[in-house]
Amino acid sequence: MEKEERATSDETFMKEALKEAYKAAAKGEVPVGAVVVSKGEVIARSHNLKERLNDPTAHAEMLALREAALRLGSWRLNGCTLYVTMEPCPMCAGAAIQGRVQRIVYGAPDPKAGAAGSCVDLLGETCFNHRVEVAGGVLREKCARLLQEFFRKLRAGEIAAAAPPSEPDEGCHPLPRR
Repeated sequence: MEKEERATSDETFMKEALKEAYKAAAKGEVPVGAVVVSKGEVIARSHNLKERLNDPTAHAEMLALREAALRLGSWRLNGCTLYVTMEPCPMCAGAAIQGRVQRIVYGAPDPKAGAAGSCVDLLGETCFNHRVEVAGGVLREKCARLLQEFFRKLRAGEIAAAAPPSEPDEGCHPLPRR
């Protein structure tokens, strides 16, 4: 793919991830959204639901990766690209490595927990059996502004932190019970 084509498609898919981030913000969740793309098509999408599901692993990336694996019928997400509005944390970066994601494209850096070089460079480690290509800063300002505005409003008491719903709603991705 040509560099200009890739940049255009990266922005297009990051806009889809931003739509998910806005859904998280509307629920009082940290506004991070993610989409997984395979062969030019969005196959999974999600947003943070950590508070609503009372689940420390319910990050946008984790939920989107789970959905993509279910859709493809395989945990191996070969050839897939994960678009996420904020640099993945170590848990999400590790899941992408384990899932054999080909590429991660993120918007805003995360200097407190980013695992693509801002805090640690887990995705740049050469000791793992799989390497993930990383591109950061796609629609950086839009992604960062959404996060900054959310936390400003949260600190000012203008929005309440998310609480678990009394019933599951659309957009919640509870894990199957065994």
